[in-house]
Amino acid sequence: MSTSAQNQPPLMAHAIRALAMDGVQQANSGHPGAPMGMAEMAQALWTRHLRHNPQQPLWADRDRFVLSNGHGSMLIYALLNLTGYALSLDELKNFRQLHSLTPGHPEVDVTPGVETTTGPLGQGITNAVGMALAEKLMAAEFNRDGHTIVDHHTYVFMGDGCLMEGISHEACALAGAWKLNKLVALYDDNGISIDGQVAPWFIDNTPQRFEAYGWNVIGPVDGHNADAVDAAIAQAKLSTEKPTLIVCKTSIGKGSPNRAGTAKAHGEPLGAEEIKLTREALGWSAEPFVIPEDIRAAWDCTAQGAADQAEWDARFAAYTAAFPELAAEFTRRMAGELPANFAEVAVEAVGSAHDKAETVASRKASQIALEVFTAALPELLGGSADLTGSNLTNTKSTPNLRFDLAGDVVKNDAGVGGRHINYGVREFGMAAIMNGVALHGGFIPYGGTFLTFSDYSRNAIRMAALMKRRVIHVFTHDSIGLGEDGPTHQSVEHAASLRLIPNLDVWRPADTTETAVAWTMALANKHRPTALLLSRQNLPYAPKEDADVITKGGYVLSEPVNVGLKKKAQAVIIATGSEVQLALQAQAELAKAKIAVRVVSMPSTTVFDRQDLGYKLEVLPKGLPRIAIEAGVTDGWWKYGCAAVIGLDRYGESAPAGVLFKLFGFTVDNLALTVRKVLGK
Repeated sequence: MSTSAQNQPPLMAHAIRALAMDGVQQANSGHPGAPMGMAEMAQALWTRHLRHNPQQPLWADRDRFVLSNGHGSMLIYALLNLTGYALSLDELKNFRQLHSLTPGHPEVDVTPGVETTTGPLGQGITNAVGMALAEKLMAAEFNRDGHTIVDHHTYVFMGDGCLMEGISHEACALAGAWKLNKLVALYDDNGISIDGQVAPWFIDNTPQRFEAYGWNVIGPVDGHNADAVDAAIAQAKLSTEKPTLIVCKTSIGKGSPNRAGTAKAHGEPLGAEEIKLTREALGWSAEPFVIPEDIRAAWDCTAQGAADQAEWDARFAAYTAAFPELAAEFTRRMAGELPANFAEVAVEAVGSAHDKAETVASRKASQIALEVFTAALPELLGGSADLTGSNLTNTKSTPNLRFDLAGDVVKNDAGVGGRHINYGVREFGMAAIMNGVALHGGFIPYGGTFLTFSDYSRNAIRMAALMKRRVIHVFTHDSIGLGEDGPTHQSVEHAASLRLIPNLDVWRPADTTETAVAWTMALANKHRPTALLLSRQNLPYAPKEDADVITKGGYVLSEPVNVGLKKKAQAVIIATGSEVQLALQAQAELAKAKIAVRVVSMPSTTVFDRQDLGYKLEVLPKGLPRIAIEAGVTDGWWKYGCAAVIGLDRYGESAPAGVLFKLFGFTVDNLALTVRKVLGK
């Protein structure tokens, strides 16, 4: 909020328009229309309301700003440059160029001041819901009477495309149910998308839709009148129980004589001649990428931002003096660091599983591990997409999250607020909300659904991997072991498909110990999301001497069974999850015929693939034929040089699990026969 913000000249908005035109023109690529249309909206928010410190972009109690219609990225780049962030004009000149700080769509951790990576429409507003939820929960947990250290808003700009995407329905309905009153969304209602006027295919009554969600709706207001937008935001901030939608009527490409209000302004440069005409129409005489000093001074937010943070720093110092343990915990949580005793907690979880050697479904093994972790890590925030009793994501330490009529967190008899979220049947929304929670800080989110429904969540899973955020997906009912529900619910291609996502760790554990290790690895890895693929059916414990080796993703579980057998392994069976027991039984069966086989359990191919070559060759020696078995598609296993793969390159059937495993060849006899064929025996 600059000192001259209360008397802003119209040219302030034109500075955004000029930079948007110039950046897109120089790159010969991009979307000038949205930034030009939202210029006054941005002016009102960023200079009169947004609490942020350009010199400290990660200040804990800053307001969050999300550009959900991320194709309009030159808007946020112009704003960051104008308000004083470490984003130079040279970087704006390098818009969309290799290794610049101004990529085609905003990317968190690339550009200082960008809160989330946006571009896939609808996910930005959904991330914002997660951020606002995290703010509300952190405030309920840490604020004390006379000491408010968590008190900020989450602001979103979004367009027609975001509202067309189904995920916006999922997320915004939850925002209303959760009474996220500090969430303010400004809708750039310009009626244009790539294909032209949206009216023929987008006829929603958006205000009524949001009112039905339980939102406060303001407008329509003139989105090109900064004072009108300012007043609407001020009104929105008064809401105590509801999130707010501000409908801003705008013209895409505002200022362009021949492109404004048309799809031609959406996704291509205006062209030199149209830019010249636009400059004349706006009365903007500065050269490309030049901002007059008086305009830049009016935009500059560094002094106000420093003052805002200094005021908060003083409050936090007083809080620290009054509640030193809480202050230390808040600092740790917001930094994303695990408790100092995490290693001991992990040893307890893994050691208990190893010692008890229970036969349970790996979904139950997951819950057993979670009981230990949620008791020790208050930052664990769980949930399920209407499958809590099947995913087993709830624990004794995570009562269901509830809000009262005023929007306050309902606490249990012990004064503890809920940490398990009933997302309803909203897999995509759940995944993207978890991304927002992780981006905000203070929590490690995890959420459950059936593995087959990871398809609904996939793009949000990909975004977590792209953003390198610690988000944990609990996917149960991981194969044809699901049984009678049939092929619609039986995961066949999903494990292989998830393994293709860069920076996503995928675990398919075989027993309680591997499951506990998978959870340990997921929690310890600050910069990777994780997918846990868990069984519905019981899995027996697989005896092992050393649980630590599981952390390498693949390991030698069993050397040849020596029943009168005096030779080294002649082949290697690689297995995951429920098929590990088949491998061990086939090993014993083959030993009777004096065929020596090593069994390798590979709960995480993604982790194993990151090991050094020496270790990989220890586990999978050269010259030994390799046979893989997994109840899913075979494609991913050939990269290990397998001579044969027992898998399922078709959809399943509706029948009991045991019948299906036999039908599709997941039996000891078939695995042993396959090994024999490979060895010519």
